[in-house]
Amino acid sequence: MLSDRASSRLPRKSFVNPATVMVVCALSLTFLGLAILFSASASMRANAYFYLNKQLIGVVAAAGLCYFVSRVDLDYLRRYSWWIAGICLVLLALVLVPQIGIRVNGSRRWLGYGAARLQVSEFAKLGLVFCLAHYLALNQTRIGELKRGFLWPLSLIAGFVGLVLLETDMGTAALMATVGFILLFLAGARWRYIVPSCVGLIGVFAGAVMLIPNRLARFTAFLDVEANKSGKTYQLYQALAAYAAGGTDGAGLGQGRQQLNYLPEAHTDFIFSVIGEELGLWFTLGVVVVFTVMFIAGLVHLRRAPNLFHYLLVGGCVLLISLQAIVNIGVVTGVFPTKGMSLPFISAGLSNLLLMGMLLGVVWNTQRTWGRAALSEETRTMLEVYA
Repeated sequence: MLSDRASSRLPRKSFVNPATVMVVCALSLTFLGLAILFSASASMRANAYFYLNKQLIGVVAAAGLCYFVSRVDLDYLRRYSWWIAGICLVLLALVLVPQIGIRVNGSRRWLGYGAARLQVSEFAKLGLVFCLAHYLALNQTRIGELKRGFLWPLSLIAGFVGLVLLETDMGTAALMATVGFILLFLAGARWRYIVPSCVGLIGVFAGAVMLIPNRLARFTAFLDVEANKSGKTYQLYQALAAYAAGGTDGAGLGQGRQQLNYLPEAHTDFIFSVIGEELGLWFTLGVVVVFTVMFIAGLVHLRRAPNLFHYLLVGGCVLLISLQAIVNIGVVTGVFPTKGMSLPFISAGLSNLLLMGMLLGVVWNTQRTWGRAALSEETRTMLEVYA
């Protein structure tokens, strides 16, 4: 048995840890999202609770999925990394098949039946991060090589991104590519390989924009919002008007006017502008602060990673949450060209909500397993010292 001196020095489990901070932040954003969603969507259907009820079901499902993922043995799951990659790629390909994939507003992004639909590319984000983390950790001694350390993982990224681009979902494709290249950098890939590839990737996206007239028109209109406010930038112009109407204090919850058929997609991609109109500047800044806290907590958590696989996996999850929030907020404030992308934990949408639950589940999982590994290691050290 350990002496009192030894036992007093054993690590104690603390309730306040980075994963708990991230979960609390996610819960606060979710509850805010439910309130704003009801306000933004109440007048859109005869049943004022239609979208709220759907979101509540999604929240419960995401919470259950989060708990399930938090209990999975991630190291055991690594054995099936290439099966996961294969399944994701097959599903992304099936979306493009006319009789299988569901087409909405000119894009094929969904699989499902009737009203039950899932956006496959959302789950492919986590699939890419998981498989890329596995490969880079498996080949960490050869990261400096061109073929094994860069071209093979680049091919994996290109496979996922290319299929998503064919859906004409450029926002998700750009997000996946960005996260993939950051993981390559974190794993130690050489700059002389990363920089030219990034330049080439930017060229690919620029070419995709040029080849799709609607995308090109949307981008050029973004350069002059005022002149195109009745056309391609109508949605952005109405979002900016919502911020102006809200001011610092806001018009009051449920008192906004932009969601009354003025602002399209007020309950999904542009819900941040509804927050600005109804709750004002301080709440919008509060949302930004909460996402910032989540990102910092994720970085703090990464310092305890026991190996490269866990480090890259959790790093990818934190990046998916943070970068998606940055893109959404940037779009609805006019910093970036208009592109449909959900605001994590707040926007309506089952697929993204389930993904966020899975990402949080991974972080929660590692908080539990990393803490147990650290406790075992320090206990073993104490036994050796005080034996």
